[in-house]
Amino acid sequence: MNANQRFDITLQQKLDAREASGLSRELVTVGNRIDFSSNDYLGFSKLPALQAIEVKTQPTGATGSRLVTGNSELAETTEKIIADFHHAEAALIFNAGYMANVGLFSCIATKGDTIISDELIHASIIDGIRLNHANRYKFKHNDVADLEKKMQQATGQIFVAVESIYSMDGDEAPLVAISELCKKYNALLLVDEAHAIGVLGDKGDGLVCKYNLQNDVYATVYTFGKAIGLHGAVVTGSNVLRNYLINNARSFIFATALPPHTFLQIQQAYQLLPTADRKYLFDLISHFRETVGKTKGLQFIDSCSPIQGIIVGDSFKTKALSYYLRDKGFFVKAILPPTVPVGTERLRISLHTFNTVNEIDMLVEEIKNFIA
Repeated sequence: MNANQRFDITLQQKLDAREASGLSRELVTVGNRIDFSSNDYLGFSKLPALQAIEVKTQPTGATGSRLVTGNSELAETTEKIIADFHHAEAALIFNAGYMANVGLFSCIATKGDTIISDELIHASIIDGIRLNHANRYKFKHNDVADLEKKMQQATGQIFVAVESIYSMDGDEAPLVAISELCKKYNALLLVDEAHAIGVLGDKGDGLVCKYNLQNDVYATVYTFGKAIGLHGAVVTGSNVLRNYLINNARSFIFATALPPHTFLQIQQAYQLLPTADRKYLFDLISHFRETVGKTKGLQFIDSCSPIQGIIVGDSFKTKALSYYLRDKGFFVKAILPPTVPVGTERLRISLHTFNTVNEIDMLVEEIKNFIA
């Protein structure tokens, strides 16, 4: 047995331990099942107007990072369109939401500063903060009073990190109250709008714009891989912030740029956002909440966004319910620790404009059958 084979045995033992605890992960495909799991809230990923983008005249790849050969007028024009859409001074596109948050939070603060984040903040922000040498605190989820306590302990420049809509609970951050608190302590507010872009705001421009906080938020992250149905992400803010990230965000500096046709698709998607059928989506959300509200024996998360959840509280039971629904033709993923805290294992149900009232009724009926 060589070293490679011996190490495979070590890895397999760790996988076996994870399987025994009910926390193993697996890759599965949606197939022909009814999608109640993806983040494609507006159905943009299958939109003919985006699929039909002409790519024959564009290179297949960017050929390098933006700082080498990957920059283009197309990329910079796209950033200008996005900045204008969100009423920001400037924008910088990254290859993914994960890379945007890691790049931003790893370089925005320095030693002696303090970054305070909501305890349910996305893993990409946690990883970015871990790469920073600033002091780190977490505050209780959406608890403005606890945030103020942490601010009173902070040193240096204070940064506050929140999601406008939380990815696993679907609830909304009290952005206005947090913004006011940041002003009181001269703190800089950074908001991840990954699950709000396209869904919330008059034009689908997110909650920062909805509450007119563009001048109070220092940096905002929007992703293209969810309601926009594409790939990539963007950080909006000042021209100075954009130039700082170009010079310091390693996930931007050392990554090959997005392929040119993706910029064309992003531009088209932003043109379509204002006319997306958000009313129908929120009609579905209301119907789902009314339906599950009448169902006894289930603990549902209180959320007014497309992200809904059934708390099961046990990894094995959560996976069993997910497998049962899969066999019945529904695709709903089980969400397990460490993605969510132990004891809050859940089914994360995403609602989309391509779902129907009848599909929701059938899904809830099967959930009721499982727990009966």
